[in-house]
Amino acid sequence: MAIYSINYDLVNPGRNYDDLISAIKTYNAWCHPVESCWLIKTEQSSSDIYDYLSKYLDSNDKILVMKASAPATWKSLDNKVSEWIKNNLH
Repeated sequence: MAIYSINYDLVNPGRNYDDLISAIKTYNAWCHPVESCWLIKTEQSSSDIYDYLSKYLDSNDKILVMKASAPATWKSLDNKVSEWIKNNLH
């Protein structure tokens, strides 16, 4: 399984965060390190993830789905998020 970073910018009008966040949370392994950025662990490809999440985006919204891998560096993240990253990012 791979780790993917999902980054988005929902643009007015519409900005339906609830449905997009609910869709991201359907993945079994996820964390939310910073606003508008999620990490998920899945066997899907970035295209598969995009296809699934695009149903929850308006035509003017922006999204970037890309594979994440170690090494990584961060500052001031919640301990639970830091542990998730350490345990899952290889």
